[in-house]
Amino acid sequence: MKRVLITGASGFLGSHVADALSNAGHAVTLFDRRPSPHRRKDQLEIVGDVLDEEVLSEAMVGQDVVYHLAALADLNDAKSRPLDTVQLNVLGTVRVLEAARKAGVSRFLFSSTVYVYSREGSFYRCSKQACEGYIEEYQRHFGIDFTILRYGSLYGPRADESNGVYRLLQSAIKERRVSHPGGPGDQREYIHVLDAARLSVEALNMEFRNRHLVLTGAAGMRIGDLFTMFEEMLGAPLQVDYRNEKHGHYQITPYAYTPKVGYKLVANPHVDLGQGLLQVIEEIEAKGRYS
Repeated sequence: MKRVLITGASGFLGSHVADALSNAGHAVTLFDRRPSPHRRKDQLEIVGDVLDEEVLSEAMVGQDVVYHLAALADLNDAKSRPLDTVQLNVLGTVRVLEAARKAGVSRFLFSSTVYVYSREGSFYRCSKQACEGYIEEYQRHFGIDFTILRYGSLYGPRADESNGVYRLLQSAIKERRVSHPGGPGDQREYIHVLDAARLSVEALNMEFRNRHLVLTGAAGMRIGDLFTMFEEMLGAPLQVDYRNEKHGHYQITPYAYTPKVGYKLVANPHVDLGQGLLQVIEEIEAKGRYS
C-alpha cells in the first residue's frame, strides 16, 4: 500500500486514476483547484493550486508517490494560450517536482502525451516536452524515480467539452454534424479512460521505473469509420466536414523520430469502443435532460 497524491484529481482522467488507485488498496489524496464531484469516502481531499507553493508543500508531506495530472490539457485551447500553457504545464510541473523532492517522495508519475515527440501538437506538445526534460533531470540530480505516461486519445464517462470524442458526439447528437481537421483516412488509437486508469496503476510496478510508457488503444480506428459508428448508433445520417488542414494534427502516427522510445502498455481485456461510445452518448443525453 502506497500513500498517493494525485494532482488534477477532479478531472476526467484524474478522477478515474484516483478510483483505480483506491481499488488497488492505496491511500489516495486528491489535489485540485476545485472539489471533486467523484470523491469517494475512502479518499482524502485538499483543494489547492499547483502554483501555490505553501499549500502544495503541505499536501506533499507523508506521500510516497505523486501522480501529476494537473495541466491545461486541451490541445486546441493551448494553441491560443501559449503563456498560460507554460505557466500551468511547465511551471506547475516544476513546482510539483520541487515539492516532491523536499518531501522525500520516491516516485513521480507524469501525464504526458503521444504528441510529445511529434511535429504536431503546437504549444501543448512543447510544454509536455519541457516537462519530460525537467522530470528526467530531477531523477539524475535528486534521485526521484519517474514514470512518464504518454496517453493517446482518451474517451469515456465523466468527460466534458475539452475531450475530443465528447465534442464530436455532442455535435453529432445536437446538430447532426461533425467536423475533423484532417481527412477520413486519419487514424487514432482510442483508449477508454477506465483502461487508461488501470494501466496507470500498473505503471507503479518497479519494472516501469524510469521508463516512458505509451498508453493508447490496441488498434487504430479510421476517423471515417468512427463517424459511421456514430451514424449507426444514433440512427441518423451525419453531415461530415473534413477540413484537411496540413498542420496541427496527425494522420496515421503522431511520432517523429526520437531516441527516447516509449514502451507501449495495452489493456487486455479492454473496454470495447462501441460500448464506450454508448456510455458517452448516455452522459451527453442525461446532461441535456437535466440542464
